Amino acid sequence: MQPRNMSMSGVVDLAAVKAAQEAKAKAEQARAQSAREGGTGAISPADLVIDVDEAGFEQDVLQRSAEVPVVIDFWAEWCEPCKQLSPVLERLAVEYNGRFLLAKIDVDANQMLMQQFGIQGIPAVFAVVAGQALPLFQGAAGEEQIRQTLDQLVQVGEQRFGLTGLTVDPEADPGGTPAAPERPAGPHDGLLEAAVQALDSGDLSGAVQAYKNVLNEDPGNEEAKLGLAQAELLQRVQGVDPQQVRRDAADKPADVQAQIAAADLDLVGGHVEDAFGRLIETVSRTVGDDRDAVRMRLLELFEVVGPDDPRVIAARRALARALF
Repeated sequence: MQPRNMSMSGVVDLAAVKAAQEAKAKAEQARAQSAREGGTGAISPADLVIDVDEAGFEQDVLQRSAEVPVVIDFWAEWCEPCKQLSPVLERLAVEYNGRFLLAKIDVDANQMLMQQFGIQGIPAVFAVVAGQALPLFQGAAGEEQIRQTLDQLVQVGEQRFGLTGLTVDPEADPGGTPAAPERPAGPHDGLLEAAVQALDSGDLSGAVQAYKNVLNEDPGNEEAKLGLAQAELLQRVQGVDPQQVRRDAADKPADVQAQIAAADLDLVGGHVEDAFGRLIETVSRTVGDDRDAVRMRLLELFEVVGPDDPRVIAARRALARALF
């Protein structure tokens, strides 16, 4: 089976900013607990590769993913491609020096986990970041492809969830309690936390304003850009009648605002390609202010999904063709 690259961003996750804040908070709690117990927070290189079963999955994978991206290697003793892939992943886990944790799951002994992840064949490699599962690739992949995928995973973990990895000490005792490295508080953490609290309380206007406050002081803040795009999207679809929006889009293909509204619903529902395709098609048959309105909304939706997502990259190319 040929390896199948998957998006690091997964489906559109409108709770990504909240998850990022929760991940940071859990990492801080882990550091505080380690300090109370007199720990250094460092782990041995041997602890970067762990065997996981169904009983320990929540603690070893889900909880740890709040501190560091966890890569899951689904394998079996009888699987010959697994015997080629697993040693590469194990070596890279040590080489990456704590930027991700490798969890190995024997599918023969953990059928429930295999079913929950929807695995059709092995080897299969997933990641869990801040409790969110992301498919990476399936089948025996080359080392260059694996490195590119891991680099992108590490970048997503750092930029979206503030996961800077684990501290590794070659002289640390194997099996010690891990903890995330110290992370200094950012200058806008208070404002970002206010935005998350506003989202939690359903105050979308407050969340939008809080993210704008961050961007006024720090225009390049990626977390605030993502949060603002998501909060504004939620604000636009709040209270709309989905059936009516879709009827309007179907009955009035030339109505720009109807197509824009339907694209918002597509994206909220996780239908990323449908949302992008709808707006690109609309761009191709409009001119002037109508075309500008559609193009601007498409760019806003790109922010929601993330600039590195392959679907965004492909849609940008299609948009360029439609425009020029």
